[in-house]
Amino acid sequence: MSAMSQRVAGFGTTVFVEINNLAQQHKAVNLGQGAPDFDGPPEVLRAAVEAVNSALNQYAPGIGMPAVRQAIATHAERFYDQKLNPDTEVLVTAGATEGVFAAILGLTDPGDEAIVFEPVYDTYVPNMVMAGVTPRYVPLRGDNWEFDPDELAKAFNSRTRAIIINTPHNPTGKVFSRDELRAIAELCHKHDVVAITDEVYEHILYDDAMHTRLATLPGMHERTLTISSLGKTFSVTGWKVGWAMGPTALVNAVNQAHQFITYAVASPLQAAAAAALSLPLSFFENLQASYQSRRDQIVDVLKKVGFKVFKPAGSFFVMIDWRGVAPKHVENDMQFAQWLIRDVSVACIPASPFYQESDKHLGKHFARFAVCKKDETLALAAERLLQLGMR
Repeated sequence: MSAMSQRVAGFGTTVFVEINNLAQQHKAVNLGQGAPDFDGPPEVLRAAVEAVNSALNQYAPGIGMPAVRQAIATHAERFYDQKLNPDTEVLVTAGATEGVFAAILGLTDPGDEAIVFEPVYDTYVPNMVMAGVTPRYVPLRGDNWEFDPDELAKAFNSRTRAIIINTPHNPTGKVFSRDELRAIAELCHKHDVVAITDEVYEHILYDDAMHTRLATLPGMHERTLTISSLGKTFSVTGWKVGWAMGPTALVNAVNQAHQFITYAVASPLQAAAAAALSLPLSFFENLQASYQSRRDQIVDVLKKVGFKVFKPAGSFFVMIDWRGVAPKHVENDMQFAQWLIRDVSVACIPASPFYQESDKHLGKHFARFAVCKKDETLALAAERLLQLGMR
């Protein structure tokens, strides 16, 4: 008897587990996974504790607590002038990851196709495979990670049901421009396709970059499901509190799946989410300034080492081309990541797992470093990395 279904048999272990285990084994400074090594705002943590102590520990409504949905809607209007009905156009999910999976399950059928940009965040395609949906890949290329408009247009066909846009983008740090989003919107209209946007890094922006919410472009509210979460902005990735927003029909479809995946999200953490989203504008300004400093520090170090650095416009991450720095025996990104952990005691994430099998060559010379770390963590990583320049 086979213990494992064919649905999951081909997935293997995520690259994050492999790199984290190797980093721990070699006591490496871990700039791999995008998880901050510092806590979120004290007032947000207190709100969670107060909720626990106030006996707010039973099931929340499946769609989310009313106060949280209102806070999410208020946040959307505050930052994007996007008006949402919190009763029908907002759904609380177990992080953005579950939000994307529930969206794929609720908005597509087996045999449909969904378009993704590669390098692609590593959960999207397994979600599609489990839903019986075929991924269609459009690569991002060049120093600015741009897509070819003709290539994108050819990816749409009669079976296309959805397109997933991750902006700011993981792993590249690309922020899709308004013109790029307009081009995507035109194709969505032309082919009657739903857009699913993953915007978890919406407040992590650099160099005056502007995040445009696709749902706010003309005619896109009706066909866009916007997904975001608490974890990245408020440094509580372990809480797994996310949300999906959009027209009632789309949100209802996603909830049809959500109710049979997790049903509801932890009540005390939802209460804390409402407190977090209500923080003053100064919090978000300070957040950007602090991440700008972290990014600039890591970019400067990586350049001094001799890497080609792709300067990100947003997200937690910096991508590099490692050729010219790694020793000759290192032939691909996985070997580079293993060498960096073993010989330099710094961990990063190899880029090829973010590509489909036939395109892995596009990522074999790239690696991703996370900047969401304490100053002392970044300083220790810098000290170790700079030793490379002395060899």
